[in-house]
Amino acid sequence: MVVFRCSFSNFLALIATLTVVVIAYFKWSFQYWKRRNLPHLKPTIPWGTSTNPFNPDVYVGLQLKRQYDEMKTRGWKHGGLFSIISPAYLVTDLDYLKNIMAKDFQYFVDRGFYYNEKDDPLSAHLFAIGGQKWRNLRTKFTPTFTSGKMKMMFQTLIDCLPNLREKMETGCDSQAPIDIKEILGCFTTDVIGTCAFGLDCNTIKEENSPFREYGRKAMLMSPMLMLGIIFGILFPNAARRLGVIAVPSDVSAFFMKVVKETVQYRETNKITRNDFMQIVIDLKNQGDDVLTIEELAAQCFVFFLAGFETSSTVMTFTLYELARNPHLQEKVRQEINTVLDKHDGKITYEAIQEMKYMDQVINEALRMYPPLSFLTKKCVKNYKIPDEDVIIEEGVNVVIPVLAIHYDEEYYPKPEKFDPQRFSEENKKSRHPYAHIPFGEGPRVCIGLRFGLMQTKVGLTTLLKDYRFVVNKKTPEPLKMKVNSLVTAVDGEIWLNAEKI
Repeated sequence: MVVFRCSFSNFLALIATLTVVVIAYFKWSFQYWKRRNLPHLKPTIPWGTSTNPFNPDVYVGLQLKRQYDEMKTRGWKHGGLFSIISPAYLVTDLDYLKNIMAKDFQYFVDRGFYYNEKDDPLSAHLFAIGGQKWRNLRTKFTPTFTSGKMKMMFQTLIDCLPNLREKMETGCDSQAPIDIKEILGCFTTDVIGTCAFGLDCNTIKEENSPFREYGRKAMLMSPMLMLGIIFGILFPNAARRLGVIAVPSDVSAFFMKVVKETVQYRETNKITRNDFMQIVIDLKNQGDDVLTIEELAAQCFVFFLAGFETSSTVMTFTLYELARNPHLQEKVRQEINTVLDKHDGKITYEAIQEMKYMDQVINEALRMYPPLSFLTKKCVKNYKIPDEDVIIEEGVNVVIPVLAIHYDEEYYPKPEKFDPQRFSEENKKSRHPYAHIPFGEGPRVCIGLRFGLMQTKVGLTTLLKDYRFVVNKKTPEPLKMKVNSLVTAVDGEIWLNAEKI
């Protein structure tokens, strides 16, 4: 009995000692920014300045907006944050932001995303990788997204419109409210599936299309996957040694199988098409520095995810705001009809380029609902902030609060109001160029920007020229964003009524 009491006492003493050590380590870690002369928000144990990542109560973009607003209120140009014990640098001054994203880009080449090329090859895509590997791949893929290549893929995109029209006809005839995100998600899945994989996904007609299902699954974060990614961001080398993955295994297996089979079929049968898959196949077989099948699959995977989810999200929010503002909806429709009349009623690449007010409307939707509410950079070598006694050390992550900047009243008075006039040529010239960064900026600006906008304009043109939209009462307003989604997404659905014109 005495032995038991001694053992239990020793155990309690050990626990108490460990607790004191852990708390002391947290407190020492939380002095990081103070030791480096940078103002910072007060962290708390155990999550630092973040909320519990396994049970978040607020969308991360809104959390960062609150922190950004607090720093701006205090007159800070930048400030320190903590993700658990890992320091992060948040920038509020747009000139500092321009330096980080463009002028001094060589210090911030990497994004700080976790990927595992060996055990999880699809995670090692152009958006996540860094260093020389990123430079090499970016150089290879940049010619893929020229206007000439966009024109080449345009007809493939147009070929997906009949299914969209048919789905809208069915919904309109039933006079039931339309889950617009679901319809647009099916449309963009068909488009990207065709352009990225050369396959007829038939998502609009086939309710449980595997492309749609695996696409959805890839965009949601399970607690275990999130735990692995957080561990990977904090301790990337250890995570890779342990085989931690960033893409769910079944999602990875599906897309890898599709790519391998498509490449094999095309090469065996000497089939060529005007699509993204053909471009990457040509790159795979070009020159000495060839792409492996895993690298090819990773690029197709990220092109698919970014293309279907981002574009459908942008179109959904655009239609929602136009449904809430019928006078703006009518103005867009008038432009569509005027432009198409000059092109024999056909949606052509040239016609889409002429729709300038449509551009303003889409840019305003991107301001209010940026697909990614924040971006990250990783400092790859010590960087001194110009005119400041502050050094960002190698390995520190930089947080770029996109949503917060887009709602800053200094740049956008009454930011909650949907106002496409903000993006007239005159207003754009009067505003800091880094006040609108829905796709990033600088050398790591989204490489598929042109394709995404082309797809978005084609989808919106098709719908708005034939239908008038009104918000249905089933839509939960004000909109609330999902807390566990990789991209900005509504918690619930956006339901619209559609009237055939």
